[in-house]
Amino acid sequence: MNRAAGLLGPQGSLSRNLPGFRPRRQQQELADAIARTIDSGGMLVAEAGTGTGKTYAYLAPALVSGRKTVVSTGTRALQDQLFHRDLPLLRRALDVPARVALLKGRANYLCPYRLELAERAPEGGDAAARLQALRDWAARTVSGEISEFHDIPLSDPWWQTVTSTTDNCLGGECPAWNECHVVKARRAAQEADLLVVNHHLLFSDFLLRQDGGGELLPEADTFVVDEAHQLPELATRFFGISISGRQLGELARDSVRALQSCGGRLAALETVARALERAGEEFRRTLGGNARQSAWTGERRSAGALARVQDELTALRDVLADNAGQDRGLDQCLRRARSLVARMQLFSGDGETQQGAGIRWVEYGTRSFALHVSPMDYAATFRDCISRSPAAWIFTSATLAIGDDFGHFTARLGIEDASTACWDSPFDYAANTLCYLPSGMPEPNSRAHTAAVIAASRPVIAACGGGAFMLFTSHQNLREAARLLEDDPPGVPVFVQGTLPHAELLARFREAGNGVLLATASFWEGVDVRGSALSCVIIDKLPFAAPDDPVSQARSALIRERGGNPFRDQVLPAAVIMLRQGAGRLIRDENDRGVLVLCDPRLRSRSYGRLFLGALPPMPCTDRLAEVERFFQSAPAAAEVTA
Repeated sequence: MNRAAGLLGPQGSLSRNLPGFRPRRQQQELADAIARTIDSGGMLVAEAGTGTGKTYAYLAPALVSGRKTVVSTGTRALQDQLFHRDLPLLRRALDVPARVALLKGRANYLCPYRLELAERAPEGGDAAARLQALRDWAARTVSGEISEFHDIPLSDPWWQTVTSTTDNCLGGECPAWNECHVVKARRAAQEADLLVVNHHLLFSDFLLRQDGGGELLPEADTFVVDEAHQLPELATRFFGISISGRQLGELARDSVRALQSCGGRLAALETVARALERAGEEFRRTLGGNARQSAWTGERRSAGALARVQDELTALRDVLADNAGQDRGLDQCLRRARSLVARMQLFSGDGETQQGAGIRWVEYGTRSFALHVSPMDYAATFRDCISRSPAAWIFTSATLAIGDDFGHFTARLGIEDASTACWDSPFDYAANTLCYLPSGMPEPNSRAHTAAVIAASRPVIAACGGGAFMLFTSHQNLREAARLLEDDPPGVPVFVQGTLPHAELLARFREAGNGVLLATASFWEGVDVRGSALSCVIIDKLPFAAPDDPVSQARSALIRERGGNPFRDQVLPAAVIMLRQGAGRLIRDENDRGVLVLCDPRLRSRSYGRLFLGALPPMPCTDRLAEVERFFQSAPAAAEVTA
């Protein structure tokens, strides 16, 4: 093994200098493969099971390589963990004087110019107090990251008032350019030896370079993409075209705000801006009451309402054009309006994008909506983006392969020629876990299924004393389960996704120690709860894509046209990966113990059930509740650690 892997061994720098570090064979082998890829400038797709320690396995080789590295993560929370916890520990332990930097999307940084605009035209209520507290913090902060300011939750829509977007940023024309926190962060990124970003920023950089509009990220010798299983879904979003009701509303409000800040009296502008907001609200009402995604069929009432949105947007663009040159803010609003008009025309036109024939679809919530044109196939586009430099590329995650086959992942991204490797988790799943398949469960499409899930879960929750995740495949099932669990079980606090912000809900669940948390997609991955606070994960159904998912439907049709089998080639692999992610919430530490409860009878009744069960860690399975109760009554077994 080379030096990088040796650093992680029993006699290496981390064992000597990092308290609590435990050498693992899998981690050393992964680090060795990553180091060789960095040296060769090649491409590696590496799956590493939970507990492998893949974070140190890629950070250590990157730091000692002396080459400029960009590390991309799935979430901002993981970004912060890497930058504020893992990298400082590693740099000290390895004695590497590498310069490191953190870069997030511009919406994560306070915009001094937009703060000034908000102060010029304050809103009512407690806005004045908010602004004063924010101004006091703005005078102290170095990074300008809004996550530092705790008086306003990050989920509060008000942050949109004092942060910028690609649409409303004035760029070099901004009067607060020298104070801009985004500019400072990007300068630090250029100078860093190792830069930590997230996938959204990585894809934004892809698009900017593709359009010839510059770059967000510096050139690098190595790119490490953690949580790489998220890339296909992100490619669908980023390589397409989107227009949201929020963008339209922000444009309307920013146009009026820019007008007020420059002292203008353009009654026509205010009129068309308000008309655009009303048209957007009316279009949302025509889509129906329930939140969903659907293919855009151009239904008469919705199509007419969308045409009115397009008309009002065009009218706003024209009024802004008539007043061009009077104010920088108004001119920026004009550029945004022109861009949105062009995108609206693409959506309502023939659906052709740069990537070829697009899938037109709409998604909407209780108040919002978004129009999308998604690429039918993005493999060539993604491959072109990563081929623009001779850098080494490492893609890693705990869930990339189906068995030993990485084809589902690599084919979708056009990287079939990448080297692939897989390392199992060092955790002793055979001794410390149990998979429970309750017998007698109704079919998943039965109206009685969710009630049966709750009935099967109650004795399991009682046996473990709480500390359970209940993961659902739909919000409808989640709501029904929450209703059935009201005031039950006694003494066990129940937490329901949507009642509190994500981070606060998870914090309260951890603090409770014996809670039951009901959640959907956002809790299936990227959530880390260690110890007895989480000793049971209950999954209601196999996570197949919704049958009416417009993107899945269109791609299934294309697979059929090419002679493939959509279920085998697309639907089944995606569901296996998602189930592995959900099951991965159970064991997060070598001392964790727990039971995975799978309430879908198709695991036994359908031939593909063996594929799902075979993809799980090597845990014993039972359909007997008594085995579950004995598991929780038994003394904890020591987890095996492979050095």
